[in-house]
Amino acid sequence: MQAMTMIGALTGSALLALFSSGASAAPARPGKELPPKPSVADVVKASQPGDWRPLDPENTLYMELPAGRVVMELAPSFAPKAAANIRALVRERYFDGLWIMRAQDGFVVQWGDPDEETPRPFRADKTVDAEFTVPAKGTGKFTQLKERDVYAPQVGHVNGFPAARDPKAGQAWLPHCYAMVGVARDEASNTGNGSQLYTVIGHAPRHLDRNITVVGRIVSGMPLLTVMPRGTGAAGFYEKAEQRTPIASVRLAADVPLPERSKLEVMRTESAAFQAVIEAQRNRGGPWTKVAAGAIDLCNVPIPVREQQ
Repeated sequence: MQAMTMIGALTGSALLALFSSGASAAPARPGKELPPKPSVADVVKASQPGDWRPLDPENTLYMELPAGRVVMELAPSFAPKAAANIRALVRERYFDGLWIMRAQDGFVVQWGDPDEETPRPFRADKTVDAEFTVPAKGTGKFTQLKERDVYAPQVGHVNGFPAARDPKAGQAWLPHCYAMVGVARDEASNTGNGSQLYTVIGHAPRHLDRNITVVGRIVSGMPLLTVMPRGTGAAGFYEKAEQRTPIASVRLAADVPLPERSKLEVMRTESAAFQAVIEAQRNRGGPWTKVAAGAIDLCNVPIPVREQQ
């Protein structure tokens, strides 16, 4: 208890220094416990108000389902055209009354209009240029992970999102990590207009990176989507209308009265506190862990979200 009390009083930068001190770097001998180290929860508890940012109301969507609210944040610096078209669709209330139309086990949940014969009309753009990658210079401050990645020359985080980069090409993109939101498309690259979206519910399908526009991530409500009954049709699509889950509405937070907004904030991924989060996940200690991994995969880095303090 004394060690936990001490940890709870440290700032994010102090926690990071504790990880970097080398005192707990050696693995435990067989049968021995690893020395105590701060957990992700400890880092979050010790964080300061400046380590967090509120969600941007103009880029935050609320999808209301029978079981509750799903909150997703768009990343317009990585997909400006797609994000703008999704906002236009939401503001014309395109998604209201549509459905969760697909749940493929270990892969994705998808929503939109399943009617291919007479789809719901909309005023937003019917085609949007693919944004599989964008110029890296315009995406924001990149905080790089030290680990090598199979799918990208560099990986890290930008403004609360996992991100990948190719410095030689000067390009950046959002990866297909758990809870990321992608724009469904047909074979042609420009057929993804945002009228059908999906989120990753299984192991990160990183082979899709740079083949689909990824436009943001779900920051709250993932359990409402991961428990969707799995579709019995090809690729997890529901074969019968009664199998689908109705969408009551999708709204931009900016268009929702303040008392009705979800008051969430995301840890700043450029902060020392977030670096301490990464170290806590990379080098887990405590009585249960017998061998600390000492490394971390991009999609295994937790990005803390909490109610505004």
